[in-house]
Amino acid sequence: MFQAKVVARARGLILSGLMLALASAGVSAQDIKIGFNADQSGTGAAEQGVAARHGFELAIEDINKAGGVLGRKLVGVIRDDTGAPPKSIQNMTDLIDREKVAAVVGPTNSGNALAWLHLPQQKQIPVLVPVATATDITRRYADQPQNYIYRVSMADREQIALMMAYAVKATKNKKIGFLVDSTGFGQQGAKDLNEVIALHGLQAAAVEKFNPKDTDMTSQLAKLRDAGVDTLIIYALADGTAQTLRSMEKINYFPVALGNWGMGNTPFRNIAGDQLAEKLIFTASTAEDSNPRAAQLATRIRAKYGSLAAFSSAAQGYDVTMLLAAAMKKSASTDGPKVAAALQDIDGVEGVIKTYAKPFSKTNHEALTVSDFNLVIWKGGRVVKHNDSIVGSITAADLKK
Repeated sequence: MFQAKVVARARGLILSGLMLALASAGVSAQDIKIGFNADQSGTGAAEQGVAARHGFELAIEDINKAGGVLGRKLVGVIRDDTGAPPKSIQNMTDLIDREKVAAVVGPTNSGNALAWLHLPQQKQIPVLVPVATATDITRRYADQPQNYIYRVSMADREQIALMMAYAVKATKNKKIGFLVDSTGFGQQGAKDLNEVIALHGLQAAAVEKFNPKDTDMTSQLAKLRDAGVDTLIIYALADGTAQTLRSMEKINYFPVALGNWGMGNTPFRNIAGDQLAEKLIFTASTAEDSNPRAAQLATRIRAKYGSLAAFSSAAQGYDVTMLLAAAMKKSASTDGPKVAAALQDIDGVEGVIKTYAKPFSKTNHEALTVSDFNLVIWKGGRVVKHNDSIVGSITAADLKK
């Protein structure tokens, strides 16, 4: 009898401790936990992770104000993986096994996603990617009965399709050049660039490369200039692209220049300076002046967090969370397999970037394609849509990929 009372008391203490822990964290046992695992401090892409978290948090705020999901409140469980694959794997294990999250939003870095994709796939936990762009992220488990990895971001090949469509129309002498960095990101970009330009019946007039820590690209730019390149696609990280613009100024060589969506980060603008930053046209899923919902989100982020950077990532973080909530409501469940199946059947979900009409299917886990993307520029310290006669002339047939 005494032993039974001790066991019962111990169980009571454990339960009380658990409830106290939940209460102290502001989390009820009935709440639906959603993990967020992304770089927010460790690499040059951390700003995109922070922006995605802002969108994630504001979406949860809106969902809960509207009554939550299935009568329950959503709670974000935030983890910073510092851009390090081992830390990102540890975070995923913690979120799935200890926190028992219903789904995960993240990561920032493609390498981190590729390091842990097997974990949510094995545990049947849906993952919605708001930033990382490597093509293989959503394709690795495409042949499985259920692929648990979905994305609302700008896959590399899709970005290149838009840049190339513009470059082909912008060049006056059909001499398009590529300048890429030596990272895996840049080298994959070079491969895609060469393949996509071939779809237009052209080949690069010159291809040059630099190391990510280089600060003087005048030698490479001189070779591109001497090859007659009048339109240049730069596929590199933000700091290297900014240094390239500074090197252009040194030799007074300013071809039409295009870059990837990472140039929406403030490190690019800070290194290049306002005047040079405005000389680059780059890709984005949206800009804060794209539509009223985007403008509203930008205003809210500035009011709540004090500043706004990498707005596309914030919008994507918001939209993935709204899509996840819609799937939970449609499936009337937080069970991973049911939510994953429902993601492939949701329709008419209003986001910041667009209203999502059947964004996913069993074979397609990319909610955004090149037809959704914009070309943008820095103007007056903000990223805004770039509109000119070339943009207006681009048709679906020009977006070869």
